[in-house]
Amino acid sequence: MILLMFGVGLHFSIKDLVAVRRIAIPGALVQIVVAALLGAGLVHLWGWTTGAGLVFGLALSVASTVVLLRALEQRNTLDSINGRIAVGWLIVEDLVMVLALVLLPALGRALGGEGASGGAGDIALVLLVTLGKVALFLALVLIVGTRAAPWILERVARTGSRELFTLSVLATALGIAFGSAALFGVSFALGAFFAGVILSESDFSHRAAADSLPLQDAFAVLFFVSVGMLFDPGILVREPSAVLAVLAIILAGKSVAAFGIVLAFGYPARTALTVSASLAQIGEFSFILIGLGVTLGLVEAEARDLVLAGALLSITLNPLVFIAFDGFERWLRRRPRLLALLERGGDESLSRLPDAKHSSFRHHAVVVGYGRVGRVVGRMLKSEGLPVILVDKDRRRVEALRERGITAIYGEASTPGILEAADIAQARLLVIATPDGFQTRRIIEIARELNPEIDTAIRTHSEAEVAHLEGQGVGLAIMGARELSFGLAGYALRSLGISKKRVAAIVQKERVSGEGGAFERRPDIPPREAPELRQRRGDDEDAG
Repeated sequence: MILLMFGVGLHFSIKDLVAVRRIAIPGALVQIVVAALLGAGLVHLWGWTTGAGLVFGLALSVASTVVLLRALEQRNTLDSINGRIAVGWLIVEDLVMVLALVLLPALGRALGGEGASGGAGDIALVLLVTLGKVALFLALVLIVGTRAAPWILERVARTGSRELFTLSVLATALGIAFGSAALFGVSFALGAFFAGVILSESDFSHRAAADSLPLQDAFAVLFFVSVGMLFDPGILVREPSAVLAVLAIILAGKSVAAFGIVLAFGYPARTALTVSASLAQIGEFSFILIGLGVTLGLVEAEARDLVLAGALLSITLNPLVFIAFDGFERWLRRRPRLLALLERGGDESLSRLPDAKHSSFRHHAVVVGYGRVGRVVGRMLKSEGLPVILVDKDRRRVEALRERGITAIYGEASTPGILEAADIAQARLLVIATPDGFQTRRIIEIARELNPEIDTAIRTHSEAEVAHLEGQGVGLAIMGARELSFGLAGYALRSLGISKKRVAAIVQKERVSGEGGAFERRPDIPPREAPELRQRRGDDEDAG
């Protein structure tokens, strides 16, 4: 459990949380309350105590960060705005569960179990002492630890010994976990979590994660195996209706609540569906919390069996939930009126061009995605005075662009109406700088329906996608990793005495060889010259 929670802490990023705080913090808190109330209401019908309902509801309200990260990585959406919101959301959930793990022992007797005893004054004193210890622990960890641990690891790294560095990382995790339990009464799991948080903000976070990952995976397997050993399969036979009710709260109750919350904040349906699917499971914190509840006498072992059954089933079904939600999104896309009704909570003014600029764009470029790639493309086009409209699904980014006088539209480019708002029918070029292959295909389809002659430049992440785009007749498809290799190879060839002209020919031959990377139309396909985007004087006069 220690290495598992250490790994969760390594993936914890204060910067990621701050970046999406406006939706992640209130959204996660509301979703936790809704899920906890659903769980507590369910067990109230079964005649359980209020304390048992609180613990059980909280256990159902928090999703597994480990499961989420792997699901997003497999779908290549971890670095997208949707992925960052989902991760930030779960970070808030983790922090709430950390607080619950700290306070639950102090409130055990008051909630009907074992723990603090006495009147309200005694309970308040115990809470005050507990919070004081935790505050002191956090101060030492975040102030002293963030300086001492990286300093030690830096010295160890200088030795050049990978084994010694890995051992130091493990010693840091185990040492902080043991110290937190022995000196401050904080659980081993919580101490390991904050040990990971310390290293996550250091320059050694990636190396620490890479070196500890094999052990982390191995111990994660052992952790889940040990959890499985506690599970009583008989609960599926004795209480099938109870298991289904718990599973319904996890898969349906949490998902519907999150979907509504995200839409209420004005985010597109795709973001809402990503967050909803991410929350449709429970994991490590649920196990720890319900186990603590059993230890404190707040819940019976049956509650642990129900939570374990819900966790095992929901984690197993989570990939299918993502697939089902993808299908639901496609169904929504075919019903633009319903989609517009669901997304009406957004700021519609950001999803269209300002009236003063609407008629001035002709023969322009539409750049979809203003991340690291799109930002460079947009900046270079603007530097030459070329007309550009940017489309991005990050509302704050669009607001910032408009404040700088840059024409930008908020929304999913694959949503009907967004490309129309960008005057795609009058555009010369469409640049798609987002990594989602499915969305890219949908965007191209919509753009060509509105403008069959539009040229396209596409960012891809796989050779299979390049081959598919070749068949679709795109103007240019670039796979980033191969372009990096071309740059390195070009420099190497020049460094070894090959002329620039010869190097350019070699690179271009490799580029269009059909092995992936960048594809431009084959010689047997009639070429279409890259369109000149600069507006002619006559066009400017007409627009004026």
